Amino acid sequence: MKVSLHVITVAGALAAGMVVAGTAAAMPAPPSPSSPEAARSLAAKAAASVIASRPRYLHASTEDKFVQHPVISTNRVQYVPYDRTYKDLPVVGGDFVVVTNATGQVTYTSVAQQQTITNLSTTPQLSSADAEKTARGQLRSVSGVEGTQLVVYALGGAPKLAWQSTVDGTSAEGPSRLTVDVDAATGAVLRTQEHVTDATGTGTGWVNGSVNVDTTQSGSTYSMKDPTVTNLSCQDAANNTTFSGPDNVWGNGVGTSKETGCVDTLYVAQQQNKMLSQWLGRNGQNGNGGAWPIRVGLNQQNAYYDGTQVQIGKNTAGQWITSADVVDHELGHGIDDTTPGGISGGGTQEFIADAFGAASESFINNPNDPPDFLVGKKINLAGNGPIRNMYNPSALGHSNCYSSSIPSTEVHAAAGPGNHWFYLLAEGTNPTDGQPTSTTCNNSTVTGLGVQNTIKILYNAMLMKTSSASYLKYRTWTLQAAKNLFPGSCAEFNTVKAAWDAVSVPAQPGDPTCTGGGPTPTPTPTATPTGNPPPGGCSGQKLANPGFESGATSWTANSGVIGQYGSQGQPAHSGTWNTWMDGYGSSHTDTLSQSVSIPTGCHANLTFWLHVDTAETTSTTAYDKLTVQAGSTTVATFSNLNKASGYVQKSYDLSSLAGQTVTIKFTGTEDTSLQTSFAIDDTALTLS
Repeated sequence: MKVSLHVITVAGALAAGMVVAGTAAAMPAPPSPSSPEAARSLAAKAAASVIASRPRYLHASTEDKFVQHPVISTNRVQYVPYDRTYKDLPVVGGDFVVVTNATGQVTYTSVAQQQTITNLSTTPQLSSADAEKTARGQLRSVSGVEGTQLVVYALGGAPKLAWQSTVDGTSAEGPSRLTVDVDAATGAVLRTQEHVTDATGTGTGWVNGSVNVDTTQSGSTYSMKDPTVTNLSCQDAANNTTFSGPDNVWGNGVGTSKETGCVDTLYVAQQQNKMLSQWLGRNGQNGNGGAWPIRVGLNQQNAYYDGTQVQIGKNTAGQWITSADVVDHELGHGIDDTTPGGISGGGTQEFIADAFGAASESFINNPNDPPDFLVGKKINLAGNGPIRNMYNPSALGHSNCYSSSIPSTEVHAAAGPGNHWFYLLAEGTNPTDGQPTSTTCNNSTVTGLGVQNTIKILYNAMLMKTSSASYLKYRTWTLQAAKNLFPGSCAEFNTVKAAWDAVSVPAQPGDPTCTGGGPTPTPTPTATPTGNPPPGGCSGQKLANPGFESGATSWTANSGVIGQYGSQGQPAHSGTWNTWMDGYGSSHTDTLSQSVSIPTGCHANLTFWLHVDTAETTSTTAYDKLTVQAGSTTVATFSNLNKASGYVQKSYDLSSLAGQTVTIKFTGTEDTSLQTSFAIDDTALTLS
C-alpha cells in the first residue's frame, strides 16, 4: 500500500519534533476530539503515523529525517507541516503538509519534493567563501550577510548539494533581503528568494476618518502599540520609535502627518487581526498571537514587508499610503510568510497579498474607504489612480488569464490571473451587491461564494502550501480546501473549479474530485460490428506497450502510476513493470489512458489483469473506485469490494465501437481514508 493509516507513532517524535525512520512504537488510544487541543493532538499523532509508514509519495530515503512543526487548526481541519533533512542537512523543497479532520483522519498530503535523494555527497567542491561572493553579487549593494550554510536543494530537477546565504542590501528595485542557493559543485545560482515583498505603493493615512484604535498605557503615557498582539505597533521610520503621548488622542487628519498615518495603519492592522480570528480562526498575523512593527516614513513611493517589519512610504502628494488595501496587503505577505512553505512563488505572492488586502477591506467596510477591488485606488500613488484591478486586470495592463509565461512575469503583473480568480470566486461574473461585472477567459458564468468563503478557501489552501507553490498548485490546493471545509457539498468545490477554469488555469493530475454518488453505470451490451473488414483482416493486438515493460511509452498517466513496484508489495502480473493506481489512503485520483483505432467490421475485445487490495473493512460500501472507459462508454467499474489475493483477468467486448478511434481510460479515485490499490498489467485489445 502507498500509505499505511494504522494507528502508530514514532518514539519521541511528538516531544522532540523529529521523526527518524524505523523507530515506530504503539500509539495510545486517542482522546475524544472534544476540544481544539485534542484535535491537534490527534492530527499530530496521525501525521506521525503516516511518516512512520514512509509512503512512497514522500520520496523518502533512509537518510531522511522529518521535523514536525506545530499543528495549525482552522474550523474542522488540522494541518501538520513538516521540514526534512538529508544526512542532517536542511532540504530546500523537502517540506510537506499532512491534513487531517478533527478526529485525526488523514485527508490529504501536500508534498513539494518530487524525487528521492540517493547517494548524494555532502562534501562541497565550492568553498563557502566563494558561494557567499556569488550571493553578494546578486545585489547592487550589500550591507551584510546573515549567514551561509550547506543545504540540499530539491526543488525542480535532481537534488543537489548547495550553499545557502542570506544577504541584506539593495537591489535594482530597492531594499532587499535575499536568500541565494548556490550549487556547491558548479557555483551556479540555483534560486534566489526575496524576503522584501513590495506592494509598489498603496493606501493613505487619512482615508478612514475618525476611528478607534487600541493602544497601550504606561502610567500617564499612551503609545501606539497594540495591547494584545505581540510586536504590533506603529512607529516613526526615521528612528523606529513607537508614537506616544500624554493623552489617547492621535492624529490631525492631515495625510502628510506621520502620526495621522499611524492612526489608519494601526486601525486597519487591528481590524485585519479581527478578520483573521473571526473568519479564519488564525491567532494574529504570524499565527502565534503576533505581528510586526509598522513604520511610517519611508521616503519612497512604495511599501514593503521584509520578514521583520512593514515599511510605509508616500504618494506623489506626500501623503502616507496607509489604507487597508496597502497595509493589510503587506501584512498579507507576513501571513503568507508564516504559513507552511513560506512566501508563495511562481508568480503568486502578490495576488495572495492582494487577496488579504481585499478581504480586510471587505471586513472593515469603512464608508470612507468601501470595498472596491481596486488596489490603491484611494491613495492615487502616482496620480494615475489604482495600481491593480481585480475584476479586470487588463484595464491596467495585467493579464486576466493564466498562461505559461505568467510565472516568469514581474510579480505584480503576474498577480492578474490570481486577482481575477479571487474576484470571480467571491463576487462572480454578475455581482448582486453593486460590484462591477467581470468577464471570463472561457465565456463562462460564475456565481460567487462571497468574500468570507473565498478567503477561507484560499487561506486553508495556504495551510497545504509547500515551497513549490505555483498557480497550478494553488488550483489543486484550493479544490482540496473546498472539499475539507464543506464536506457533503460539491457546490463550493465546483465553483472553485469554475473560477480557475474561467481564468485559464488548467486542470492538474493531482486535482481532487467531488461527486454526490449515484449508481454504478451499467456496461454497454455487446453489439455486432457493421461494415466490411479492413484489407488485412481482423487480427492482432492493437494496444502499444501493453505490459508496460517500456515504462510510460505510448501511455498517458499520472506521475507514479507506471513503474516497478514489486519491492513495494505490488508486483507485476508478468515481467517487472505494471501500473499502481491510488493506494494513498487520502482523497486522490489517478488516470491511465491510450488511444486506439478499432477497424470497421472487426470484433474487438479489451482484456487486462487486475489486482485490488484495500485497507477498507466494509463488505457493503464502495468507497474507492476504478472506472474503465472506452471513449465516452463506461465498460466496467470496480471498487474496494472487489479485493482479491492476486490478479484476476477481465474481458469486455468493444465491437460496438468498430470504425472509431477511442481512448481506453482507467480512472482510480480514493476517498479520504483507508487505502485501496488498483494494480493493472498485461492489457490487450484483440481483434477478430
